[in-house]
Amino acid sequence: MAQFKGNALALLIGSLPLSDHNQAVDLVFKYTPDIPLWVQLPAYPEEGMMTQFLSGIPGVVQNRGRVFIDTSKTTFEDDFLNFYEDYLAITEGGSPLDGTRFVLTPETAKGFFTLLNTMRAAGSLPKALKGQITGPVTLATGLTDQHRRALFYDDRLLDVVVKTIAMKARWQAEKLSQWGIPAIIFIDEPGLAGFGTSAFISISRENISRVLSEVIDAVHQAGGLAGVHVCANTDWSLILDSAADILSFDAYGFFERLVLYKESLKAFFDQGRILAWGIVPTSDSKDIKKETASSLVEKWETQAARLESLGIERTKILAQSLITPSCGTGSLIPDEAIKVLEMTRDVSQTLRSQA
Repeated sequence: MAQFKGNALALLIGSLPLSDHNQAVDLVFKYTPDIPLWVQLPAYPEEGMMTQFLSGIPGVVQNRGRVFIDTSKTTFEDDFLNFYEDYLAITEGGSPLDGTRFVLTPETAKGFFTLLNTMRAAGSLPKALKGQITGPVTLATGLTDQHRRALFYDDRLLDVVVKTIAMKARWQAEKLSQWGIPAIIFIDEPGLAGFGTSAFISISRENISRVLSEVIDAVHQAGGLAGVHVCANTDWSLILDSAADILSFDAYGFFERLVLYKESLKAFFDQGRILAWGIVPTSDSKDIKKETASSLVEKWETQAARLESLGIERTKILAQSLITPSCGTGSLIPDEAIKVLEMTRDVSQTLRSQA
């Protein structure tokens, strides 16, 4: 962490409402050149949050639009054993990740390979590169087995999901760090918004912390920085008290909830960790239309002042901040998405000019 500071740099979350990956990466380098990322395009079903990272998991079935894990398949137990053989060959045998079931593929993550190709042709290096992956809580609570039971409630299937996500996050970090600049991997966890509700009544805090830690640790093993992104409200101490280097949140809509965790926030900043402020709205077209970079800078200043009142110095806040949209823009119309990108860039530039 000592080698990377946020310094109010602009960063995107992941998705864009486009159908051309080259056009998408061009926009990324235009608006967030300091920390480019690979883009997910929801126009392609295989790039959906719940399907993009499933390759390599035993028993995956897609049938009439439904995706699930079928443990009744005759090949499941053999596939299950092979999964752990592959996993242990890497984690205990020292085998490389390349060429294994744990890599991303052009068929489901074309944006990742488009970013790599763009970087190979780049004349100068950015300050960092960003990847992302669906988090283990979101994936294991959103996907089910053949009986429509969430995978989180089956210890064997949960472990497979967590290890798949962990290895794919680690592989991304390895690939993105090949240029000698920091690799940042965001673990996207919208599912954490359900923690504490009836939907999560039998899921403990300890279980969530354990599966998140396994993915974060895998990113750290590759020398990467791990962020956790939640675009709704949650128990923020789950992330503030974890080993995550970056907390990414919807500052436009949920700052008042986050700032309630005063002691955890102070400790978070004291440890040199980074807050990614989703200060640019993405969930409501009316908000996107009415806001400007100036109004969002003013909103950020008000929020930063609240952190200062907790005893966190403004210089530290700026140094340990990133500026982002509140979430991905894949569900917006293109004109709205472009405005979100423009405001993200302009808010970042304004704050950095004041540093």
